[in-house]
Amino acid sequence: MAGGASPLRAILWAFAANVGIAAAKFTAFAFTGSTSMLAESIHSCADTGNQLLLLLGLTRAKRPPDHEHPLGYGKDIYFWSFIVALLLFSLGGLVSIYEGLHKLDSAEPIQNTWVALGVLGVSIGLEALSMRGCLAEVRHLRGGRSLWRWLEESRNSELVVVFGEDLAALLGLTLAFVFVVLASVTGERVFDAYGSLAIGALLMVVAIFVATRVKRLLIGRSADPGVAQAIERELAADPAVLQVFNVITLQVGEQVMLAAKLRMQDGLSLVDACVRINELEARLKQRIPEVGWCFVEPDIAD
Repeated sequence: MAGGASPLRAILWAFAANVGIAAAKFTAFAFTGSTSMLAESIHSCADTGNQLLLLLGLTRAKRPPDHEHPLGYGKDIYFWSFIVALLLFSLGGLVSIYEGLHKLDSAEPIQNTWVALGVLGVSIGLEALSMRGCLAEVRHLRGGRSLWRWLEESRNSELVVVFGEDLAALLGLTLAFVFVVLASVTGERVFDAYGSLAIGALLMVVAIFVATRVKRLLIGRSADPGVAQAIERELAADPAVLQVFNVITLQVGEQVMLAAKLRMQDGLSLVDACVRINELEARLKQRIPEVGWCFVEPDIAD
């Protein structure tokens, strides 16, 4: 992975945090009866399952190419990332909204408020550690780009998903904390239901945000702009290349497929042109590790 980033490390951070948080939240729900806490418990369970799906996707994406899949299985991770976004929308968002609507007219008083607030505080701390681990991996990839620009341009679906989940979890926990406090201070049970509705809406927004970005990769997206620019520079710098007519890249999991049409030096024999192209392809793969496949076509016109 470019820049030493490890999506696996970020996923494991998130998995460990969510297992502990889910257990704590369900315990708190049993003591308090808070629907906001129940919504957060369901959210953490969904996140825990989502990490397992991402791990499955990473494993399947590393399978070697075969006759049926000559470019390998790298896009498998995009499929499972999209499934995670759907689960975040349904199991996280829709279930939380359902719980909130169900409790609007029948919300029960919150018991042992300090238990709920204590668990939420600990959960926020654990989720912050998970987010810190995710951002550490993102930092390796985004270079000088802003975080928002990286989210728009990233070809790493698993890190985008983990970031989205961690962000939704931190904001959701904060909302749960605020609404539990409001319900306790005012004595209005309905605030707890409002908390569940707010958390559900938040999860749905984040899920849609993540899904739209993963969809681009499922359809087929070019290489990261930085990688694409490095490829074009390397092609243009070759002394045997007079002109770069066309460059097409396709992101396939961690690797990139490259197709290029070049005008070679005049007077090169067919054998010499093939030798120079082979040397160019080998140099590209060495200097830009993301390049997994090269298809270079010599031509005299675009």
